[in-house]
Amino acid sequence: MMYGLVIAGLILLLIGGDLLVRGAVALASHYGLPPLIIGLTVVAFGTSAPELMISLQSAMAGAPGIAVGNVVGSNIANVLLVLGVPAIIAPILCNQSGVRRNTLMMVGATLVFILFANSGEFSRGNGIIMTLMLAGFLAYSGHRAMQGSGADASLEEVEGIPDSKAKTIGYIVGGIIGLPLGADLMVRGATDIAAAYHVSDAVIGLTIVALGTSLPELATTVVAAIRGRSDVAIGNVIGSNMFNILAILGITAIVIPLPVPPNFLNFDLWILLGVTCILVPVALFHVAISRVMGILFVAAYLIYIVTVVAQGEASASFVTPPVMPTTAEIR
Repeated sequence: MMYGLVIAGLILLLIGGDLLVRGAVALASHYGLPPLIIGLTVVAFGTSAPELMISLQSAMAGAPGIAVGNVVGSNIANVLLVLGVPAIIAPILCNQSGVRRNTLMMVGATLVFILFANSGEFSRGNGIIMTLMLAGFLAYSGHRAMQGSGADASLEEVEGIPDSKAKTIGYIVGGIIGLPLGADLMVRGATDIAAAYHVSDAVIGLTIVALGTSLPELATTVVAAIRGRSDVAIGNVIGSNMFNILAILGITAIVIPLPVPPNFLNFDLWILLGVTCILVPVALFHVAISRVMGILFVAAYLIYIVTVVAQGEASASFVTPPVMPTTAEIR
């Protein structure tokens, strides 16, 4: 039953997010918004909607470990898995315009995230700062893109946009209904799994939830690699990681402050920083992510997941109270 809730919730999240993106793009296009603006706002927020719903729902349900773990685990999966798997299919070129600048911005956002986390809680003030940082990033990216070329390329991956107002409204309504319902089912299933296996909600957030919400990015980059466009993967990962930290966690913290589980401070946040910094030399020196690097990335991700689960089981065993002997057994 609990696995069924997670699977059903994930399916609803993916469908709801897809419907919302298509409907919102059609609505924005109907009112004459430039494709670049739609790509930087409507598409970016729409594709992050499943993660946002998960974080909001889990925070309000009293499971902050899922909310924070979703962001940390998704960003780790984005670098190691979403870049690793397509690189095995075809090497990923990292010489696109703006990749250096955006990579350094992503590292900066990660450092701010870790700084706030070390206070023990993501406060509403932290959330406001992160949201303002996101607004600055979008404004700067929009300004740079408007000065360059290829402004219309931001919508090339959005297919099946509805061509009538009725369909547009239906898509948007379907997305609005499906997203919170899917988030509720997935959070309920994830917390049930955590209770059944005596692990923390943080472990579930870092593994099952994070991997599930990273599947759309993984599918997109794999399809792109098969089509000979593996170069789009690096841009997708940088954008997704920026939104995960600044938008998802920022908005969630504004709604409800998030305490940070101690294990994150001792292990996971430093793994996140290390994984993020891997992309710095790749971006600065335009190093292609080869098939060998892709294999190493995927292997590193599998090792990380095994370590997280093992640590969760060890912690559960450590805190389990010993069974006291009965009077008869003492005699």
